[in-house]
Amino acid sequence: MRKSWEVASIAICAGLYAVVGYMSYLGLFTPVIGVVRFWPSVFIPAVFAVLLGPRVGGIGAAIGIFISDMMIHGNALLSLSVGVPANFVGFYLVGCIARRLKSGGLKWVLATLGEEAVVLLLVLLATYTGILSMSVAVAYTIGICVALAFTLAYGTAIRDHSGQLLAYSTGLLAGSIIIGIGVYAFSQLFILPGGYSRLPLEAALLWTLWTYATEIPFMVALSPPVVAVAGKVLPKVNED
Repeated sequence: MRKSWEVASIAICAGLYAVVGYMSYLGLFTPVIGVVRFWPSVFIPAVFAVLLGPRVGGIGAAIGIFISDMMIHGNALLSLSVGVPANFVGFYLVGCIARRLKSGGLKWVLATLGEEAVVLLLVLLATYTGILSMSVAVAYTIGICVALAFTLAYGTAIRDHSGQLLAYSTGLLAGSIIIGIGVYAFSQLFILPGGYSRLPLEAALLWTLWTYATEIPFMVALSPPVVAVAGKVLPKVNED
């Protein structure tokens, strides 16, 4: 990819992610269920990562999340230590995995369903043990079930490109784990937005579940059709 095109693509990705992310935070695209805010803008860097490569998706997401974080909570240290690396790693992985799994197959669909099912099981266990409230658990369950439905539908319709479904889920899961551990660790040393500090260890699991459950439905529902349409008009990109 020519450097000028790559830089321009990163800037567009970052700008779209930041703007749509902030509007998502305001609840303009999805309803806020209790304390649960869904994050539909997550499909934007996912599409860029698949179509234009892991660098574009990863760097664009990292810059975009920093901009939106500054507009939402304004804590630069929290964003740079947790949000930025989580988004870079997560979407870089999306691009890398999508490129490696170009040939589709039922096994990628099953692997994606397996990851989603494991997270759903963790939500149910967290609810059963009292770590997660019932109202929040219902919202998370709805999000993951929507993802399961779209994974099954797209896995049948676009089996030749089903590897991208696994890329979305695996990249998001990696980023979610970084956020879960990162927020917990940050709270042990600093004060989080809202005045929280020294969160209990289970907070790492709750933040991981929150990130994955509120983003996976949009990753698997919106990204594949946008990739299919945009891929027909964008120039072919060879990652060096």
